[in-house]
Amino acid sequence: MTNVRKIDDAVHAGGDVIDVLDKGFVGLDGAFASDLAVANGARVSFNQASQELTERDEGLIRFLMRDHHGSPFEHGYFRFIIKAPIFVVREHHRHRAGHAYNEWSGRYSKMQAEFYIPDNVRTQVGKPGAYTFEPVDEETKRAARAEIKRQSAEAFAAYERMLELGVAKEVARSVLPLNMYTTYYWSCNPRSLMHFCSLRNSEFAQFEIREFAKAAETFLERLMPVTHAAFVANDRTAP
Repeated sequence: MTNVRKIDDAVHAGGDVIDVLDKGFVGLDGAFASDLAVANGARVSFNQASQELTERDEGLIRFLMRDHHGSPFEHGYFRFIIKAPIFVVREHHRHRAGHAYNEWSGRYSKMQAEFYIPDNVRTQVGKPGAYTFEPVDEETKRAARAEIKRQSAEAFAAYERMLELGVAKEVARSVLPLNMYTTYYWSCNPRSLMHFCSLRNSEFAQFEIREFAKAAETFLERLMPVTHAAFVANDRTAP
């Protein structure tokens, strides 16, 4: 019997998962990150190391954050598995320094008919670069959701028809829309994670990616509470 499972099943079996949007999630697949590692990353300059986190170490972490001494925050590792709509992924992958990604490829396996159907349907008000977003009325929301569902189903039907004709997966996938869900590994160090959260878990970020950033930040707070508190106290600016 094979021990290979779909990523969705494997992640949820692990249990360390936060559901996001209608079908997405952020799962912590592995981590090697702690506040103590930050303190020791700085103390090595004096050939010293702490065996357990002390109040003095916590003060050091706050100092490092406040004065932008960033390298001690790079001695850690978070590995996430993310399931998100493709348009969110493309925005996420703009973050490169200290980040690594490997995504499910539609070249090698058939994609699944899972699409993001937004509940937060909104309209934009204002000028480019200074938009505000307001909820639409219920009738408009229902109409928009119906359009998205219909177009998604039609696109996937066209994709399947091409596959049945023998068209290569890498060609047939060209009709699939940006709201289709995909899955990928994302790894980063704590400093890079804070930078990502400072930009994407922000009132100025797009709603959908902000929901993923909020979930990722939950794991930062859980594993590195002193670092996270210092990050928040420092106006959410990464060192």
